[in-house]
Order: sequence, then C-alpha cells, then structure tokens
Amino acid sequence: MTVIETTDYPRGLTFEKVWAMFQETDRQMKVTDRKFKETDRKFKETERFLTESKKTLDKQIGSLTNLFGDFTLGMVAPRLRDKFYDLGLVFLKTSLNTVLQDKINNISFEIDILLENGNTAMLAEVKTKLTKERIISHKERLEKMRKYADLHDDKRTFLGAVAGFAIVDEVREMALAEGFYVIEPDGENFIITPPSGKPREW
Repeated sequence: MTVIETTDYPRGLTFEKVWAMFQETDRQMKVTDRKFKETDRKFKETERFLTESKKTLDKQIGSLTNLFGDFTLGMVAPRLRDKFYDLGLVFLKTSLNTVLQDKINNISFEIDILLENGNTAMLAEVKTKLTKERIISHKERLEKMRKYADLHDDKRTFLGAVAGFAIVDEVREMALAEGFYVIEPDGENFIITPPSGKPREW
C-alpha cells in the first residue's frame, strides 16, 4: 500500500499562500540586496570624492604655504645684511635657495639664505611657522655644512639663524639656547635676537 505524506498547514494557510510568501520574501531580499549594492556604490563614490577633495585641498594648502614662505623670505632677505651689520657681523654676499650637493660623499642640502664673507658664513632657515623640529633640522643642516666644508677645504666658521613669521615663546627660547640668531617680524620690519651666550659655531 502506498502512503502519501501530506503537510498539515495551520488553519487558513495553503500551499499557494506559503509559496507566495516565499516568493515575496525572495523579492524583498533581492530589493534589499539592490539597495545594499546601491548604498555601497554611493559610499565608494563619496569615498572617492573625499579622497580627490583632500588631494586638491592639500595641494592648495601647499601652494598657500609656499606663498607665505616666499613672502617671509622676500621680506627678510633684502635687509638681512644691514641688520647683522648692526650686530657687528659684516657679510658681503647674500645668496638665496643655495643647493649644495656632493654625490660622492652622499651630502645634499639646501640653504634658504646664505650670508658670506671671507671668514664666516651664516646659514639662515626661513619658515612661515618655526617649530622645534625645524630647529633640529637646521642643526643637522649646519652639521652637513661643516662636513661638506671640511671635505672641500673650506676653513670658514659657520653660524646659524632661524626666521619665522610666527614663533611661540617656547620655540624661540629653544632656538636661542641652541646658539641660533632668531629673526622675526616687528611691525612692518623685523628684528634679530642674538643667541643666549656665545653664538654656536660649526
């Protein structure tokens, strides 16, 4: 005898109704999946837009920083020799953006302002905002200058100066304690503060 199994549905529920429920669930899942994919697409588009916007903003900030840097450099350089003359330091030559490179000995660096006479040279680093990290970098630059000079039979003494459009007290004190001259705006002009004690020589 053949036994045919049947499924007992709750009262009022038929196979057709169950099937329709499955179909509706499947439809809703597909709709949800489409919405998820659309949301993911929009998210990726937003992420791409933000990335591109950041690159554009970084470029604009970089250009603005360079503009302020050029302005600061342009403000300081023309009268720097006169200002140092008032402090008893006579320099006969001023050079801007000097690049020194010795590929054989792996030495390469740039000097914003280089003031020179026969016996002494002053390396001035000019930044829109002077920071402790930039003071440390300038010390390293002067050490490279000393090494470069020794390798090229340059017996001059090297001094250091740092200039900034905005310098906080803590950074100024650090620069002076390190033996640097500090150059900063004073109204429409600028002032030079000698280092604490004797200027450091390299």
